[in-house]
Amino acid sequence: MTNTAFKRTTLALGLALMAPLAAWSQVSISVGIAPPPLPYYAQPPIPGDGYLWTPGYWAWDAANNDYVWVPGTWVQPPGIGLLWTPGYWGFLNGGYGWHHGYWGAQVGYYGGINYGYGYGGHGYAGGRWDAGHFRYNTAVNNIPQGRVHDVYRGSVTPRATHAESFTGGASHYHTAPTASERRFEGAQHNEPTHEQAEHETRAISMPEQRMGNNHGMPQTAATQHPGGFGEPQVEHARAAPQMRGNPGGHGAGGRPEGDHR
Repeated sequence: MTNTAFKRTTLALGLALMAPLAAWSQVSISVGIAPPPLPYYAQPPIPGDGYLWTPGYWAWDAANNDYVWVPGTWVQPPGIGLLWTPGYWGFLNGGYGWHHGYWGAQVGYYGGINYGYGYGGHGYAGGRWDAGHFRYNTAVNNIPQGRVHDVYRGSVTPRATHAESFTGGASHYHTAPTASERRFEGAQHNEPTHEQAEHETRAISMPEQRMGNNHGMPQTAATQHPGGFGEPQVEHARAAPQMRGNPGGHGAGGRPEGDHR
């Protein structure tokens, strides 16, 4: 990344962090090129208790006029009781607008997109807070046996999975927000953590993560920790047939096979 591009990215990040908390659910950028399809990848094993899964997404790199894949990763939330609402691209008035993800007391609207691993389009089925501790659903998470003890196995209703990474327009995803999601979208939220922001900045600085170089198959599709691009548990993008299987077809300690984003 050039010095000018780095300053541009840093300035944009700084302005975003200064914005009101409620603005994280609003469109922050609009481009005329559709984001690439979501790549298929396996979820790395959870690194330890207290981490929550955040799906990967395509970010826009204005300096290189290209999309960049920001890997899915396990993140420690900024507070007890908070859940992650993923960001999403939405088609409107001839452009594709990016709605930032945010932390809040519930999961809001994220375009109805099936990101997998508990994010099937509405809400989150990967776990829940209980008396100040997070309980993990092993039906949709890669939880090695013995690493996390507060777990359960809850059934998850299979939802239609499409390759598109945006809602509206030519996408299969056209689900409107519920009344509850709409109200929560306008409430105050916590912005992404510093580790999440650095994770995106690191991805943007890596040429191999750009769509123009990886053609939709990013070298690093998911990481165990934010910024952990060189860690042993890095997951690469896979061909779709390799990830097919029964939804939730893995147990505690197993690798997800069906919930494949």
